[in-house]
Amino acid sequence: MNLEIFKHVYFRLPTLIRLIITVIFVMIVFGTVIHIIEPQQFPTIFDGIWWAVVTGSTVGYGDYVPLSNLGRIIAMLLILTGGGLITFYITAFAASTVQHERDLSEGKVAYKGNHHIIFVGWNERTRILIDRTLKHNPKTEIVLIDQTLAHMSYQHYPVHFIHGDPTDDYYLHKANIHQATNVIITADNQRDEKQADNHAILTTVAVRGNNKMIPIIVEILSSNQIENARRAGANTILRPNDFMSALLFHEIYKNKSKPFESVIHLLNDQQIRHFTLPEEFLNKPFIDVLHDLKMNEHLLIGIIRDGKWMLNPNKETVLIKDDILITIIRW
Repeated sequence: MNLEIFKHVYFRLPTLIRLIITVIFVMIVFGTVIHIIEPQQFPTIFDGIWWAVVTGSTVGYGDYVPLSNLGRIIAMLLILTGGGLITFYITAFAASTVQHERDLSEGKVAYKGNHHIIFVGWNERTRILIDRTLKHNPKTEIVLIDQTLAHMSYQHYPVHFIHGDPTDDYYLHKANIHQATNVIITADNQRDEKQADNHAILTTVAVRGNNKMIPIIVEILSSNQIENARRAGANTILRPNDFMSALLFHEIYKNKSKPFESVIHLLNDQQIRHFTLPEEFLNKPFIDVLHDLKMNEHLLIGIIRDGKWMLNPNKETVLIKDDILITIIRW
């Protein structure tokens, strides 16, 4: 019964682990045997194991040598068995390393880390976002889930690739969704807008079902799907069509200005902050609060009051309790 349990456990181990166990066992057996046969030449079992390792690996330092015929026979058996076993171990280790690299690039390896960001969907926006994220903080751990890519080399993009359907819990678990810090879901360019939104919303549902607290940022193309994305559990909903339409409108009616370049430079160099009006600014006019905040490198550009956005309001606008201040600050 004990033998059956051993076989059941042993043959379920990875090949590399089985080889290591076997090599260690063989070296211990030969080291113990040679110590018993020639205790004068090999005073301790460890001396015997040392001899077995250097002999089996064909290094042969010569510091320990069997003198009896029986000892030499043991040495020949060790060279024939142990040497081949160690050679096979080295070959298997190299093959396992190459296979692991192949599996990693093909998205077959589960992510074991934590405090990482998960990106869903590979496209030009994702590529640029990954570049900017790593430029901002090179230590950021990123996991990419995509079912259209067949291969992604870590040397080209330092992200952990998971090949699979992000709506499937199995692949979310492979991405270690429970210990991630953020999820960004981008629209699938290979689908039409309705299908892309449906897939993004279904992915949001799957993510929220596996992690109740994680912030989810999702890209929605159709305005009539925004509420569905919110009900699915999205914390932030990006509307690229609305954004691009507004920029195009400004480009059409610009007056010696560069709206697109201005917005890009603003987002590259500055970050937008929202925070509730501090008590020290209560009932103060907008212009005074703008001046005070600028002293701390915050540029006040507007407020949110009762859900209504007021950008560049009148300078005499009095700020009241529960106003949300909109500021920009350097990265």
